[in-house]
Amino acid sequence: MGHSHPGCGAYRHLACFCQNAQVGNLRAPQAKRLRPKIMTSVFEKLGLTDDNAGVFDGEWRGGGAKIDKISPIDGKKLASVRTASADDYDKAIARAQEAFLKWRVTPGPVRGDTVRRLGNALRELKHELGQLVTLESGKILAEGEGEVQEMIDICDFAVGQSRMLYGLTIQSERPYHRLMEQWQPLGVVAVISAFNFPVAVWSWNAALAAVCGDATVWKPSEKTPLAAIVVTKIAERVCRETGADPAIFTLLLGDRKSVGQKLADDKRISLVSATGSVNMGLNVAKAVHGRLGRTIMELGGNNALIVAPSADLEMATQSIFFGAVGTAGQRCTSTRRVILHESVADKVRKKLLAAYKSLPIGNPLDQKTLMGPLIDKGAVDAVLQSIEKVKKEGGEVLYGGERLDGEQYSGGCYMTPCLVNAKPEFDIVCHETFGPLLYLMTYRNFDEAIAIQNGVPQGLTSAIFTNDVREAEKFVSAVGSDCGIANVNTGTSGAEIGGAFGGEKETGGGRESGSDCWKSYMRRQTNTINFSSELPLAQGIHFGAGDEGSATV
Repeated sequence: MGHSHPGCGAYRHLACFCQNAQVGNLRAPQAKRLRPKIMTSVFEKLGLTDDNAGVFDGEWRGGGAKIDKISPIDGKKLASVRTASADDYDKAIARAQEAFLKWRVTPGPVRGDTVRRLGNALRELKHELGQLVTLESGKILAEGEGEVQEMIDICDFAVGQSRMLYGLTIQSERPYHRLMEQWQPLGVVAVISAFNFPVAVWSWNAALAAVCGDATVWKPSEKTPLAAIVVTKIAERVCRETGADPAIFTLLLGDRKSVGQKLADDKRISLVSATGSVNMGLNVAKAVHGRLGRTIMELGGNNALIVAPSADLEMATQSIFFGAVGTAGQRCTSTRRVILHESVADKVRKKLLAAYKSLPIGNPLDQKTLMGPLIDKGAVDAVLQSIEKVKKEGGEVLYGGERLDGEQYSGGCYMTPCLVNAKPEFDIVCHETFGPLLYLMTYRNFDEAIAIQNGVPQGLTSAIFTNDVREAEKFVSAVGSDCGIANVNTGTSGAEIGGAFGGEKETGGGRESGSDCWKSYMRRQTNTINFSSELPLAQGIHFGAGDEGSATV
C-alpha cells in the first residue's frame, strides 16, 4: 500500500531530481538490452523456470488454468504459472489447518525465530527479489528493492513482538480472585494482495500472523504471481530449516472465482485481510461478515496534500512530485489531490510543471529512470478515461496525460503523468484513479482546505505542509483530517512499519503492520480464577444454598 524504508533510494533520487529539474529532458528508455540479462540471472538465482507451479501447501503443484505473466516493461512474456484447481484449493486449506494446530502450541519466541530467519533469507536475496519486482510490476529498481526492505523490516518488528503478546491482569471485585485476559492464536488467515505491492503486503500480515501462532494462505494478484512464488519458496526453505510445517505459509494462485471468493466464503478461514479496490472489498466483506468472520480491509485512497502560506515550498513540491509519480501513481497512498493556498498556488504549479517536463520516463531497469510503466494497458486506458472526464467537467490539463507509443516504448505500458487544474466539486475528483493523475485546486481559508481534504468517500492518508503550529495541530486533531494517516511536513506516500497502516470510510477501516495490529491476528480470552474455598458471585449477588426460598444444591 505504501510503507517505505527510511533509506529508500527512490526518495533521495526523486527529491534530488525535483530540486534540479530542467525543462525538456524526457528520456527514452535505453535499457532494452538489460532485460534478458537481468531476467536470466534473477530467474536462476531465485529458482524460477519457464513453467512454475502456483500452489504450495508443503508440496508444489497447480492443476488449474495456466497463465502467462507479461512484463509491463516491453509486453514480453516472463514465465507461465499453473494456478489452483478446485481440488488444489480444498487440499491446501486442509493442510493449512493441520499446520495451524501444530503451530499454535509452538512458543511465541520459537515462532519468532522462524520469522527472524525469514528476514535474514530475504536480506540475502534483496537485490535479486527487488529486480524481479521491477520486471513483474514495472516499479523502478529503487522501489523494487525498497519493497523487499519493507519485508525485512516487518520481520524484524514481528520478532520483537513474538516476546510481547501481552495480556492484562485486571482488579477483580471478588476476594481471592484473579481476573485477567490473554491472547490466543486465531486460526487460518487469508491474505489477498494487490499488484502494486506484490510482496510487501503479504509480509505485513504473514510475519505478524506467524508470531501470533496462525497459518497464512496467500492469494496474490494474478498480475504479479512470480514474486509471490519466490517469496513462498524462501519461506518454505526457512521452515524446513527450523522444523516448522511449511504449510504455515500456503500459496494459492488463482482468480477471484477459483480462489478469492472461496476464501471469503470458507468458514475454515478465521480472518481475511484484503487489499484492493473498494468494490472488491465490499464483496469480500459481505461474504466474510455474512458468516461472522473477521476482515482487515485496505481499500481505495484519494489522498490530498495541503500547501499552506507558510509552507516550505521546496519540501512541499518534492513531496507532491514523488507522491504523484512514484510507482507511476499506483500506490494506495499516492498523492491525488493538491490543495494550494491562493498565495502560493502559482509558485507550486510552476515548480511542478518544471519537474514533470523533466521526468525521466522509461525502462525501470535503468537506474536513471524515475517513472516506469503502469501495470498493463488497461491501467493506462483507465487514466486516459479519467482525464477525458475531468476535461468535460471543466478541468484544465496543464501537462501530460498522453500514451507513449514510440519505438522506444514498444510493447510497454507507458504514459506521461498528468497535471490538471480542477475543482473539488468535480465528480471525477471524488473517485480514485489508480495512476499518475494529479488534481490541483485552491483554497482561501484553512477550514475550507480541511473541508476539501475530507470531502471524498475515501480516507486513507493525508498531509499538510505548514510552519504554522496552530494549523498543524488542528490538522491532526478531531476536527482536522478524517483519514487513518495524517502527516505534517511529509507527504502522503510512504509510511513507517512501526505505525498502524490503514484508513477510514471507503478505505475500509483496517489496520496492518505496527502498533498493536498484532491483536487482529489473535483471539482475546478473559479468564477468572477463584483461588478461595468459597463461591462469591459478581455484583455482590447471593444465590444458592442457605438463602430463604432458595433451592438446595
